[in-house]
Amino acid sequence: MFKRHRRLRINENLRNLVQENKLSVDDFIYPLFAQEGHDTKNEVKSMPGVFQMSIDKILEEVEELKKLGIYSIILFAIPDVKDSIGSECLDEESIISRCIKAIKKEYKEMFIVTDLCFCEYTDHGHCGILDLENNTVNNDATLEISCKQALVHAKAGADMIAPSGMMDGIIESLRKTLDENGFYNLPIMAYSSKFSSAYYGPFRDVANSTPSFGDRNSYQMNPANSREALSESIEDEKQGADILMVKPALAYLDIVKELRQTSNLPIAVYNVSGEYAMLKAAKAAKLVDYDRIMLETLLSFKRAGADIIITYHAKEAAILLRKAK
Repeated sequence: MFKRHRRLRINENLRNLVQENKLSVDDFIYPLFAQEGHDTKNEVKSMPGVFQMSIDKILEEVEELKKLGIYSIILFAIPDVKDSIGSECLDEESIISRCIKAIKKEYKEMFIVTDLCFCEYTDHGHCGILDLENNTVNNDATLEISCKQALVHAKAGADMIAPSGMMDGIIESLRKTLDENGFYNLPIMAYSSKFSSAYYGPFRDVANSTPSFGDRNSYQMNPANSREALSESIEDEKQGADILMVKPALAYLDIVKELRQTSNLPIAVYNVSGEYAMLKAAKAAKLVDYDRIMLETLLSFKRAGADIIITYHAKEAAILLRKAK
């Protein structure tokens, strides 16, 4: 009987030698949510261990991340005042701008990715200026203010911009605007295959971004469509994206795999709120070995072809990976 594979599994050191994919803290980007106030840290009920934090508490969190060896974050902001066009995020003294500046003042080495969207800032919860006649978002008008928002982030000191609104032409528009204003070296991580997914539910609790009417099906992707997902990503690459993203991650590993075989750009996945919440609920119900299943889930993203993992599990995973050394 042919036993080569079994021979390669019989010894732990040999198993480690032939292991095809490995997790590292260098793979992770950790999401942070800034809000107004002082000494504020509110845990999100649907996402245990995830908090809305004032800037002073964000700085404490960044210090903890640094100690764990995590040097990349993606920053979201929750304003006190919202309006129909999300004008708060177009102000150079916006909550996200002040948070970027505060982090960079204390932790220059921290790599800050900024989520560029309007759903957190609009009173209707959609990702841009509304086209009420067609019950959707006005794509071109939203591109215009997206470019303004990108410059706010860039001037504040962001290290990378990640536009999540799924507007057609967003990468080309942002690249042109950033280049014209001297930000040639500021990379763009495209939410290139972002699906209209039920897995986002808990995120809308933490970002206070639930749409007040309708849904986002007219601008986010149909979960049934894989060829369209590849087409969207290829188009973003042509427009100048530096990194491509698949969101959500767990239910879309086929997209990650196909995209890895199609593009040579770095690929990120967003291990989204619903995926995180399900594992936390399973842990609370004592249904699974939480640590093992969490690391196994993260490893599946690497196996499918992802280079970067945006995940709320980053701190927990970093602690476990350190213990395993």
